[in-house]
Amino acid sequence: MKRVLLSLALLLPMFLRAQGTHHEIGLGLGLANYYGDIQPKFFASDGYRPMTTAVYKFFMTPHIGLRTGVSYAQVTAADSLGRIPINQKRNLSFTSNVFEFHGAVEFNFLPIDILRRKVTPYIFGGVAAFYFNPFAEDDGGNKQYLRPLSTEGQGLPMYPDRKQYSLVNMAFPFGGGFKFFVGKTILITPEIGFRYTNTDYLDDVSKSYVNMDTLQAYKGQLARAMSFRGNKVADWDNNNPNYGYQRGDSKANDWYWFGNITVTVYFRSFGNDRPYTKTRCPGFYR
Repeated sequence: MKRVLLSLALLLPMFLRAQGTHHEIGLGLGLANYYGDIQPKFFASDGYRPMTTAVYKFFMTPHIGLRTGVSYAQVTAADSLGRIPINQKRNLSFTSNVFEFHGAVEFNFLPIDILRRKVTPYIFGGVAAFYFNPFAEDDGGNKQYLRPLSTEGQGLPMYPDRKQYSLVNMAFPFGGGFKFFVGKTILITPEIGFRYTNTDYLDDVSKSYVNMDTLQAYKGQLARAMSFRGNKVADWDNNNPNYGYQRGDSKANDWYWFGNITVTVYFRSFGNDRPYTKTRCPGFYR
């Protein structure tokens, strides 16, 4: 890793001197949603919440650039809004604020430039760090953060395979969009980006139920009430699920995604007075 970072540091001055480089700095607004145990559809009919983002991009060539950005969104879902009967009886819900920082490589299919190309599709892929903290309302309508309640026995000594999950995790963003010049300095950029996370607890749901009496003994009545919120079904006795009864699907991690429109200011690198058509990458223009 040290060798890779050193190599990138040595190459940076060459990128900064490259002919045809440019910068893009923008702000965006859009919608966010989530895919996971409580919402098993990517493009659901509900659950959309506003998101906002700020992004900076540096292009070494007309086609290839690096981008970094920060985003804020809220994701939410509820079994009561779905159409799966067993999930409706499970009756779980969650909401979480998501704060994200990402870095990625972006590729323009066309060499967009003030003097030449006014529009291009593009794709991107990279890595992100994000913070989340799921919560739900209790029977009294009060906001309760779910992680401290160990709703699936996380951190309890009799369930050593269930470690407490971290609120800071990695995600792998990828997606694409289009860039349109408006005038000579403004780009309008509609984009959709998916984030595959390395956690299955974005919604605080992953594995099976634990013994409710044990959970209450260690974490209190509130933990018991927030862990199981369903009605009496099948072999659940006295509104208590059997230990080991499925609560979520641990075979797949959670996702969240953004759809947004960004207004970006485009400007060339300082000292770069040659148009892109004179760069040393003629193969892209043939």
